[in-house]
Amino acid sequence: MSAVNDTKFQFAVFLLTGILGKEDVYLWIAIPFCLVYVTSIVGNSVILFIIKTDPVLHDPMYIFLSMLAVTDLGLSITTIPTILGIFLFNSREISLDACFAQLFFIHLLQGMESSFLLLMAFDRFIAICNPLRYASILTPPRLVKMGLLCVLRGVAVVLPLPFLLKRFQYCRANVLSHSYCVHQEVMKLACADITVNNIYGLSTALLTMGLDSLLIFLSYVIILKTVLNVASHEECLRALNTCVSHLCAVLLFYIPEIGLSVIHRFGNSSSHLLQFVLGYFYLLVPPLMNPIVYSVKSKHLRARIIRVLNK
Repeated sequence: MSAVNDTKFQFAVFLLTGILGKEDVYLWIAIPFCLVYVTSIVGNSVILFIIKTDPVLHDPMYIFLSMLAVTDLGLSITTIPTILGIFLFNSREISLDACFAQLFFIHLLQGMESSFLLLMAFDRFIAICNPLRYASILTPPRLVKMGLLCVLRGVAVVLPLPFLLKRFQYCRANVLSHSYCVHQEVMKLACADITVNNIYGLSTALLTMGLDSLLIFLSYVIILKTVLNVASHEECLRALNTCVSHLCAVLLFYIPEIGLSVIHRFGNSSSHLLQFVLGYFYLLVPPLMNPIVYSVKSKHLRARIIRVLNK
């Protein structure tokens, strides 16, 4: 241990992990990962392009969707280098600073996505429960302020994480169980008391994503109550149909995110397979599926995408 105390770190890199036992078929495994990333980037870019160039889609609902698309693009770009680096080039090493930077952006973008999903729930809440004041409440300047507030909240919450990790000496095995860096896992490699990191990480998760998910749930309880009071069955279904795509995005985001957080902190060796599946699911699937779900469920967006593709 004396050698460790003489230097800040015992090793200069972390080793990322791909799919254990499948190293001989990494090139084939890389193909679906490449397809997922290309589809995610193209899909979210198309969403952004259509919303930006079509004035008809400059409504609050689509502005919030564009914020979600930017976040999904950021998540894809943040994780592409390390995941494809492993499967294409068997490059497992990542420097400590690069690892800290990656986990900062992953957690920041995850927090922002949670915030934007909450804003989208608020949009549906106002549209269904108070439609006459919809335009006066969700004005363009207010939308900008809400978006900036979400970004600032994410930065304020996530910024301490790299500094909390940088103060540690890392004297344990430097192998991570994912193809990317996250705070919950990196902190376990420290040869010091990680109580502060554990408490801060859990507290921020509860006060951001936990609070957001609770508010989203409450908003839909009120929405459901309001919709059930609508006399016409057809109007009831039409109102609920506008929420389907958002509900799909919420479930795709929160279920694996919460599951992975619980496994990281309270799981054991028997949960490695589930941890592996959720670890890839929560970063790869939402950016892939969100553009598809919204394109299918929003007839205005779908019509404009078809019009652009036919030109």
